[in-house]
Amino acid sequence: MPRKRPGKKAPKSKKRIPGPLCAAVMLRGPLMERGKRMNATWRRKLTPYLLILPNVLIYFIFIFVPLLCVIYLSFTNYSILSPGHWVGLSNYERMLEDQLFMGAVKNTFVFWIVSVLPQMALGLVLAVLLNSKIKGLSFFRAGLYLPSVISGVAVSMTWLYLYDFQSGPFNAVLKGLHLNPVNWLGDAQYALMSISILGIWVGTGYALIVYLAGLQSISQELYEAASIDGASKLRIFFRITVPLLNPMTFFIFVTATIRSFQVFDYVYVMTKGGPLNATNTIVNSIVDTSFAQYEMGYASALSIFLLVITLVITLINYRVGTKTLDS
Repeated sequence: MPRKRPGKKAPKSKKRIPGPLCAAVMLRGPLMERGKRMNATWRRKLTPYLLILPNVLIYFIFIFVPLLCVIYLSFTNYSILSPGHWVGLSNYERMLEDQLFMGAVKNTFVFWIVSVLPQMALGLVLAVLLNSKIKGLSFFRAGLYLPSVISGVAVSMTWLYLYDFQSGPFNAVLKGLHLNPVNWLGDAQYALMSISILGIWVGTGYALIVYLAGLQSISQELYEAASIDGASKLRIFFRITVPLLNPMTFFIFVTATIRSFQVFDYVYVMTKGGPLNATNTIVNSIVDTSFAQYEMGYASALSIFLLVITLVITLINYRVGTKTLDS
């Protein structure tokens, strides 16, 4: 039998891939690249929403949901001691006829008017004085800003001692001047004004820091150009400094307004709304109605009233401030 001659083996024939499968293999690479690009695009779009999701959940759970509950309770006569029933607008009608609460509204507006504008004016003046290179500048800035970050209860206890009728420093000064001492917190004529002075002292430091940041952002070239033109310092202040600080003024006014309508700790610690309800405020009335009288439905209506008043004043400030900034 003849032997086969040694040689190279014949190459094996490649298996042919069916048409559809071949197309799938050919498209696999582009499809994977496209899928990766789509995944990257979706990740880029979803990442910001995932980052803010915790804050949104916190806001929804602890602010939005309680707000809806308060709105619902304001239309009921719910009390801690008994289940509530739907009463419609009865709580709001009672609120408008409640002379004690209307007095609290008046006191809150007086506190707002008396405390907000002076603290803004003092903050601006102090910011201008501290916007210079002098020794101990950081000490003065920190000292003036400190009241804004101290606990309201601690501040109230300090001023409670200052206003003390028997041994307070204020009355000690009056006695030294041979003047009659004043019952700052026990006399209805002086009580609200005394708390307003405390509000001015606390809010001035906050206005100072905001105005100081605004002053440091103003270009010195504007002041130099005005000085070359012969403008006086007073004219430079009212023509350059004040207009360029309008955004800060608007911000301070809005935040100070909101704080004024929410004042509670000073009143609760120092006077508890007295004497003769002379220092009773909206928030103090809400707390007394809810936690002393247990009328949660009526207290919810008072809270909604405070929300509406604050929102309306803030929107008015926003409209006026926007027109001022545009002009």
